[in-house]
Amino acid sequence: MSVPGDFPLQYSPSINADLVGRARDLRPLIAANAARVELDRQLPEATVGALTEAGLLKLTVPRRYGGHETNFATYLAVSAEIARACGSTAWVTALINICNWAVCAAPDKAREDVFGADPDARVCGVLAPGGTATPTGDGYRVSGSWGFTSGSPHATWAVVGVQVANGGRAVEFGNVLMPMAELTIKDTWHVAGMRGTGSNTVVAQDVFVPAHRFIRLSFGGDQPDNHPDEPLYRSSMVPSLALVLAGPQLGLARAALDHTLATIGKRGISYTFYDHAVEAPFTQFQIAQATELIDTAALHVFRSAAHIDQAAIEGRAMEITERLRVRMDTGYAITRCRQAIDLLLDANGASSFAESNPLQRIWRDSSVAARHAIASPSVSAEAYGRAVLGVEEQMTLVI
Repeated sequence: MSVPGDFPLQYSPSINADLVGRARDLRPLIAANAARVELDRQLPEATVGALTEAGLLKLTVPRRYGGHETNFATYLAVSAEIARACGSTAWVTALINICNWAVCAAPDKAREDVFGADPDARVCGVLAPGGTATPTGDGYRVSGSWGFTSGSPHATWAVVGVQVANGGRAVEFGNVLMPMAELTIKDTWHVAGMRGTGSNTVVAQDVFVPAHRFIRLSFGGDQPDNHPDEPLYRSSMVPSLALVLAGPQLGLARAALDHTLATIGKRGISYTFYDHAVEAPFTQFQIAQATELIDTAALHVFRSAAHIDQAAIEGRAMEITERLRVRMDTGYAITRCRQAIDLLLDANGASSFAESNPLQRIWRDSSVAARHAIASPSVSAEAYGRAVLGVEEQMTLVI
């Protein structure tokens, strides 16, 4: 059994088929390691090594450092493809790549420290200002802790949010870039889903950060265009940060569909006369609806990717309504993916929740990932509604 089209290449002509093909080739290895990922609560070195060798952890690294400098459509397609084998692996891949992108959008001196020294550097990070940066001479002394730092066990650098303190008062917000060797990791990630993402708490205690590794933030506006010849790094920040979270969700939903199509024809439906579940009209409806929901989600995700990519190519700042539509598309797509997974669980019945059944892990991973604050469907809908209605006062600075 199959569904129309080549997922996810069918959704955008700008997707790099070679990079998606590399992700597809790794799926057997990633799937074989998925159970170990849950037990260890981080990716095994075999998976990290394979992702590194395939170049899938440097999607957003400049070509000058040996990266792919790829567009967001390809980025999303790669993470979706990986999620068909393991949600945690896709999440780590997506989050490391977006943190790499954030560093590469910074001025040359900062990114040279990271990727000039090590083209295979991996950056983890948290946008929220969980720390304080105190100015001192030619830099800052930074202390703080940042929870939910996905991929931290595999990272070589961290980019994390801080408030700059002057006389005990916050005067500015930004990100600081620090080597993981100068930080500690608290093992705090004990959760129901996305167990293998290593989203632990990163701690800094009076770490010196040179001034050039402080990156100013501009919520609701675009970052400075530090690299005019590299359009990727002038992509709108908040829309990009939000949208990449939808890639793993698309892949998880498709994984649920893949599993269902591969197995549902082999069983009947208990307490009915259906010897084959595929003969039941309600099963047919569930599969059709789930497939359409996944398709709907993907169309919204790749539409937004196209808008981000095109605006960056044109050197055009996305308007507030455009930005918030990306967040709306993100929340909407994630909701559709979750609905599709629920329908597929219904079609498969109570056996879906056996520990040996990958559907229960897919369900848990999708449910946990969907609660990421920047992808909240409710917040996104309210903010977008205000913009469409022309309400000047917003309820978030993260636009």
